[in-house]
Amino acid sequence: MPELPEVETVRGGLNQYTVGKKIIGAESYHPRAIKPGSIAPLQAVIGAKIQAVNRRGKFLWLRLDREYALVAHLGMSGQLLVQPASAPQQSHLRAKLDLAGGFASKQSDQIRFIDQRTFGWLSIEEYAGDVPTSVRHIAVDPFEANFDIKKVVNKIKSKKCAIKTAILNQEILSGIGNIYADEALWRARVHPEIICEDLSEVEIKNIITSAKRVMKSAIKSGGTSFDEQYKNVNGESGYFSRSLKVYGREGQRCARCGGAIHRIAFANRSSHFCPCCQR
Repeated sequence: MPELPEVETVRGGLNQYTVGKKIIGAESYHPRAIKPGSIAPLQAVIGAKIQAVNRRGKFLWLRLDREYALVAHLGMSGQLLVQPASAPQQSHLRAKLDLAGGFASKQSDQIRFIDQRTFGWLSIEEYAGDVPTSVRHIAVDPFEANFDIKKVVNKIKSKKCAIKTAILNQEILSGIGNIYADEALWRARVHPEIICEDLSEVEIKNIITSAKRVMKSAIKSGGTSFDEQYKNVNGESGYFSRSLKVYGREGQRCARCGGAIHRIAFANRSSHFCPCCQR
C-alpha cells in the first residue's frame, strides 16, 4: 500500500501539473472507483478549477473553487497519472478527469485513476473544518506544521499495545505504514513488539523522529516501488527500496551490527527487524 512518501510524491506531481487547470470532463468506469459515501457522482466536478492539491497521511484531495473537495485514497495499488488525452488507455483505468489548459499550458491533459486491485477510491466530499469529511478522523501527520510531538508521545506512552501497532494507528499519527514502521523502529533500535508503556518518552520521541527522517529520505527518492503498482504521476517508479535496511530483507545481514534480519507475523502482515540490535 502506498504510504506517506508515495502519496506525497503523487501530491507534488499533481500540484505541479494540474493546479490552475479547469476540469472539463469526468468519467468513472468501475462501480468501486467512487466511494459509496460520495455526496455526488464524479461528473459534479466538471467546470471546477483546481486550486491546490493537499494531503494528510495517506489521503490526498484536490481543493477546488467549490464548497467541496475531490478526495483520493490509493488503497493497495492505486495510481494517479497525468497524461495527454491522446495517450492509450490503461487496462485498469477506473476513472479520469479531462483538464483544460492552465496558466502555463493549453495542452489537453487527463488525470487518470488506475487501480488494479480496486481498493482505492475517489470521493466528492464537503469539508469538516480544513479537511474533507473522510479525513476528519485521521491524525495530523509528522510533516504538518501543527504536529504536536509531545502530545503524540504522551498518547503512545499510555497504550498497552505493541509499539508497532501504535505507530500504524492512523488516529494517533498518520502516514506510517508497514514499510516505514519497520525502518523507523530499526533506526531507533526498538523491537516492534515492545509494549508502549514500557518505553520511555525519550525512546518514543526517537521512534517518531526516526519515522519522519526515513520518510523524508523516501520522498527525496520518489517513494518505494517493489512492482508496477506504485508509480508517480509521470508513471515512474520510486527507488527508495535500494535504501531499505530491514523491510523485505529477511535472512540478509543487518547493515549496523551484521546480525541476520528476521521476519515475524504481525497483524495479518509481517514485521522485519534485527533481533541483535533491536531489543
